[in-house]
Amino acid sequence: MGAESAVWNTTGGVLYHDIEIPQLTAKPGSPSLESRFFADDGLWREAPMLTGQVSFEPLPDVRNILVTGGEGFVASWLVRHLVTKYPQAYTVVSFDKLDYCSSRHNARMLESRPNFHFVHGDVTNDEDVVDCLKRYRIDTIFHLAAHTHVDLSFGNSKSFTKNNVLGTHVLLESAKDVGTVKRFYHISTDEVYGEVKTGQGDLKEHSLLEPTNPYAATKAAAEMMVTAYAKSFKLPTVIIRLNNIYGPHQYPEKIIPKFTNATMRRMPLFLHGDGKHTRRYLYAGDAADAFDTILHKGRLGEVYNVDSRDEVSNFELATKLLSMFGINDTDSWIQLTRDRPFNDRRYAVDGEKLRKLGWTQRTSFDDGLAATVEWYAKFADWWGPVDNTLLAAFPVVKGGHVVKPEASRMIEKEAITGADDHTAVAGGGPDHNGEAVSNKRKLERMGPEDIAGADEHTAPGVGRDNVNGEAISKKRKVELMLSEDMADV
Repeated sequence: MGAESAVWNTTGGVLYHDIEIPQLTAKPGSPSLESRFFADDGLWREAPMLTGQVSFEPLPDVRNILVTGGEGFVASWLVRHLVTKYPQAYTVVSFDKLDYCSSRHNARMLESRPNFHFVHGDVTNDEDVVDCLKRYRIDTIFHLAAHTHVDLSFGNSKSFTKNNVLGTHVLLESAKDVGTVKRFYHISTDEVYGEVKTGQGDLKEHSLLEPTNPYAATKAAAEMMVTAYAKSFKLPTVIIRLNNIYGPHQYPEKIIPKFTNATMRRMPLFLHGDGKHTRRYLYAGDAADAFDTILHKGRLGEVYNVDSRDEVSNFELATKLLSMFGINDTDSWIQLTRDRPFNDRRYAVDGEKLRKLGWTQRTSFDDGLAATVEWYAKFADWWGPVDNTLLAAFPVVKGGHVVKPEASRMIEKEAITGADDHTAVAGGGPDHNGEAVSNKRKLERMGPEDIAGADEHTAPGVGRDNVNGEAISKKRKVELMLSEDMADV
C-alpha cells in the first residue's frame, strides 16, 4: 500500500488510500443501507434547506452579519438560518478558507439569494479579514471558524493554536481597528471546563475553566483573548459554549456521521478505550435556534452555556446507530481501540441562563438521530471519498494532511482480514490467528507515542525481549509484532 495508491481529495487536501473493506453484513432488506452515492457535483441542488425554527423581530442596529467558518458544519446551519429567516433585514457573509471539513455544498443553495455572500478567506490573514469587514460594512460577527476535532489536536496542536487562538486574535484586532463591529459572538465549547465527574453538578458559566486536551486549551485561550478585548477596548462581546452538536452536513470525522457513513459502507466502528465515555448531544437546528435567541434576546458582555438533556455513552451510540440499520451483531461491527492520550469521561453544563431567554431543546435525540441517518443515506457522497477518515481509529497529521499511520493501517487490516470474528472477541487462542489477535490487542492499547514517538534505541524500562536477549525499544517491538503477525495474513 504505497504512495502510488494515494489520491488527493480536491475538497480539502485529505490524503486517502486504497483500503480493503470488511465483509460485514446487515439485516437483509434494511432500507437505510440502500444508500444513494452521487457521482456529480450537483447533489447540493437536491438537498433540503435545513435551518432552525425560531425567528424574532429584527434588531435595528444589525444589518450585515459575518459568520466565520460559514461553510463548515455548525456555522452553515447558522448561515442558512439567518439568510432564510431574515431575508429583508440581514445580509449574511459566509467567510471560510474551505478546509478539509468544510464544503461549498453546505451553503451553495443560498447563492441566488440577494442577502447572501461568500468570501474565500482565512481568519489568520489580516488582509483577508480587514478587507471583508470593510467591503461589507460588517456590524455583527459570529466567530465559528476553528479546528475542532480533538483527536487531531494531539498530533497537530500547533495548527490548532494558529487557527483557534491567532485566528481569534486577528479577528478581534481587525474588528477593533475597522470600528464598525457592534456585536462579537464568540462560539466556544463545553470542553473548556474539563472533565465533569459522575455525580458532580452541572457546571455554570462562572465555573472554573480546566481544559485537558490541546483543542480545549486553544478554545479557552481564545476566550481569554475575547474577554481581554472586551475589557481593554470595550468591544461588545458574547461567549457561547456549546456541547456536542450533530446533524446533517457534518464532516464524518465526528462520531455520529463517521459511524453512520462507516455502517453504510459496511466498515467497522472503532471506539476509543472502553467505549463508556459519555457526551451530551444537541441537534444542529436547536443550536441555530440558540444562536438566534442569544442574538435577539441575550445581553452583550455575557457568557451562555448551550446544554442538552441527552447524554449517551459512545458504546450506546454505536449500538443505537447499528440498530437503526437493522444490525444486532455488535461484536462483529464494534472494535475497541487504544484511547486518546487523555479522554474526558464526560462533560456536563447547565443552560438555565439561556433557557430563561426562551430557548428550549426542541429535537429529541431519537428524532434528531433518525433525521441525520436519513440525510446521510440520501447524500452519502456529500463529502466525496472518506474511506481513510472512516477507517482511521486515531487520525495522524503529516505535512498538513490527515493520513492513516502505517502501523494503525496494518492493525486494522489484520483485524479485518487476519482473524475470524469469534477469535477476536474471545481475545485470542493457541493458534496463529489467536496469537495475531493477542498482539493486535497489545498494539491497540499502546498510545501514539508508543508506536511513533519511541526512540529507535533502547527505551528505558523495556526488557530484553528479543531472541538475542538484547534490549529493544517499544517502537521496534511494534515492528516485530507486525512483521510476525502479518506474515501469514
